[in-house]
Amino acid sequence: MVRLEPAGVTFRADESAVEYLQAGSGSGLPASVSLAGPDDFDTEWLSLVLGVKIVNGLDEAIAHIQAHSTAHSDGILTQDEKNAGRFIAEVDSAAVYVNASTRFTDGGQFGLGGEVAISTQRLHARGPMGLRELTTYKWVVVGDYHVRP
Repeated sequence: MVRLEPAGVTFRADESAVEYLQAGSGSGLPASVSLAGPDDFDTEWLSLVLGVKIVNGLDEAIAHIQAHSTAHSDGILTQDEKNAGRFIAEVDSAAVYVNASTRFTDGGQFGLGGEVAISTQRLHARGPMGLRELTTYKWVVVGDYHVRP
């Protein structure tokens, strides 16, 4: 939070995360932190808003993703190869990331050229469709804590 807050990032945190975000800020909730509402984990902010939820293990994390993800891109930070493998196998998103920023989900980054239409969902085809347009891919990206500025 120390590096994100000065960059203008705000946080929507569930109750379990609030105590961690309060730590080091003295008493009270920092101005950049709001308690998450019922729809916050289903909202695509398209801005510098970060949802924060503390979960009890990988099972709960995957269940949260399955309940709230748009199936566009999801990521995990882990040093446990078994957890990384389960995440890749069980998270059904168009792009799954291990130790890399989901900001790499971009046609140019994947070597596909410039994007003409952008969807933040799993499927993007519109208009007349054939087999090619109905074929989906699952991109798996494994990094070493790579970020995209």
